[in-house]
Amino acid sequence: MTDLHAPAHPGASGTPVPAVPEQPGTAGTPGTPARDAVPAEKTGEPKRNRRRVRIDHLRHVVVEVREHAGYRTVVRHAAYTAGGARLLTRRAWDSRTTARHERMMRAAEAAGNEELVRQWEQRAYAYRFARHRRRVELLQMAINAPKAIGYATATGVGTLLILGFLITLGTGDTSDLLTPIEAVVDFVGWVSFLASVIWEPALYSLPLIALGAAWTVGRRQHTAPAWALPADAEDRDVVPDEGAIIKALSNLGIAPLNKAIKDGWQPRWVSPTTRSGPGWHTQLQLPMGVTVEMVNGKKKVLAHNLLRKPVEVWPTEPPKLPGTLDLWVADQGSLSGPTPPWPLLTEGTVDYFKGVPVAVSQRGEPIMGKLMAANWMVGGIMGSGKSSLVIALLLGAILDPLVDVEAYVMAYNVDYDPLKPRLRALVKGDEDEQIEAAVHALRRLRDEVTERGKLLEELGGDNTKLTRELAQKDPRMRPKVVVFDECHELFMHKEHGKEAAELAVKVMKKARKTGITLVWVTVSPTADSIPRDVTRNTSHRVAFAVGDHVANDGLLGSGKHKAGVTATTLIPGEDVGTAVTVGFTNKPFEVIRSHYVAREAEKGVDEVTPVVKRALKAYKVGDVWEVPETAAADVLTDVAAVLGDEPRMLTQEVLHRLAERNPSAYLEWGPTDLKAALEPYGAEQYKSGGKSMVSRTRIQEAILDRLAEADEDEGDPEI
Repeated sequence: MTDLHAPAHPGASGTPVPAVPEQPGTAGTPGTPARDAVPAEKTGEPKRNRRRVRIDHLRHVVVEVREHAGYRTVVRHAAYTAGGARLLTRRAWDSRTTARHERMMRAAEAAGNEELVRQWEQRAYAYRFARHRRRVELLQMAINAPKAIGYATATGVGTLLILGFLITLGTGDTSDLLTPIEAVVDFVGWVSFLASVIWEPALYSLPLIALGAAWTVGRRQHTAPAWALPADAEDRDVVPDEGAIIKALSNLGIAPLNKAIKDGWQPRWVSPTTRSGPGWHTQLQLPMGVTVEMVNGKKKVLAHNLLRKPVEVWPTEPPKLPGTLDLWVADQGSLSGPTPPWPLLTEGTVDYFKGVPVAVSQRGEPIMGKLMAANWMVGGIMGSGKSSLVIALLLGAILDPLVDVEAYVMAYNVDYDPLKPRLRALVKGDEDEQIEAAVHALRRLRDEVTERGKLLEELGGDNTKLTRELAQKDPRMRPKVVVFDECHELFMHKEHGKEAAELAVKVMKKARKTGITLVWVTVSPTADSIPRDVTRNTSHRVAFAVGDHVANDGLLGSGKHKAGVTATTLIPGEDVGTAVTVGFTNKPFEVIRSHYVAREAEKGVDEVTPVVKRALKAYKVGDVWEVPETAAADVLTDVAAVLGDEPRMLTQEVLHRLAERNPSAYLEWGPTDLKAALEPYGAEQYKSGGKSMVSRTRIQEAILDRLAEADEDEGDPEI
């Protein structure tokens, strides 16, 4: 007898079908048709039960047929061919129409990216214009074809007659006059004969070639149903395209997702898989009953299915698109290796009110660390790279001669010693004396933010925040950056911990407009070691490798781990300098790799001291500061520098290099900003092959024209 608890078989639509038990009144053999069973009237069985038995028996037969290897092979290859034909048809349709542009516009509109919508509208307009021009040219060619054919025929015949006439002059035989024409006629006849021989086999083989091409495309894109694939087939692609993503999701072991796939769920791609920096980005609407948190719970399995490390796969839920899986997959190994050198290592200055370059994003974009109206929380286990980020931030801060920097380190280490000549205060140690010094600094900051608020009213009126001009007017309003390293020692102190927490919250709430930036650094980010109100009032949160979700949420905010914004997947000792951040950009989170500036104690290289010496040159000894004038960016010169020897370059690449060259001036620039800056010189970007390019020739001509105008102005006599 069949086991009532036997595993289910997949039905024709992918729905699990339970194994069919023996029914009363049916034959004992499984293959006996239901119509041979004893009639329901004689057994007392209701008609609906007899109908259910017949349906279940039919399903059982379908399952047996589907499990047959030959049937699966036929279905698999037929699905390859049909799916490939569908894909080829769609590609042909996309290449001949604006369907692809419309699809991308809808995706960008759903994502709320108006700039990208406008870009695709422009591309669609350019495509329609070019297509219209080609059609007009073809129509004109058809109109002119008879005349052109007539001219060509007359010219050809005339040429052959002239050639025949020359042959006749040489041989003296008038019959040679038509010899060239006869030779051409014979050649055309042979070509026609060969064409007639080849034409019929080629005509019959074209459908076979088309079917073979469709089968090849379908096989590569895995268009066959999963049940028809070979049992041992596992063809995982390194490129996470739509097929690879769906296959990876279907093997996560999430029951509602598996059921949706078996029921024929067709995914809706809010944003198709596209290249995004050193990786791939896509947005997929999940089926009902499946949440992004479920996918995040299987992040390690998802990374394995996509042939990646967990740190290289980031599934999140966009704030404006609930129910949508936002997935970014890095290239294999792209988040390992050395980071680019710190942009200010050998030259450059910093404006406190614009920020400091501290890292690069997971997409390779420069990350600016905001100082004005910002507070920082940096945490992670020992050796994860916290000091590298904080040192880069402080080195940038001291390169602004207006900024005061203080550091209170509740431990004995040498990380901040190279910066000491430029620091207003450096206190080290975890004894009561150093803890009291840190508390005293917080008391002083509490009084200072109040005093600064009054000064702002006097200098700039009500509801005014600090600006560089106001800071230059009054030395009491110069910006200040204060670091509290190993701050858990401060907040967990039995005598001063409670007061320190209250003072920290008061300062952070009032310091936003007054030019005071607090930086908290810890290896123990828990609810007991870091007060929640301190975390809530922190704008920039950085989590290096942490041990568990408690530490992760203590740094990044409550619920971040479940939402997929987690640093628990970072491997200590391997992902050094890599961190998960919140508040740096308009994205829900960023994975960054901090710049590393070597200190003397590390590998015998000292890159910090030269930067400190540059910072010391910016002011005199004492409290009298020299504030150098910041030179305005020269866009023509900067663009020429980033172009180098390249005759032309993609606009996005030019913007990326400009941001690396001068982050404070160009980091927030887009194509519109670059066009507005170059258009007055006639050097704006242009379209080539549908791509926006910047020409070195245009830039050089603009620079030469500007120099010529300057020479003319100098040569004009005064009136």
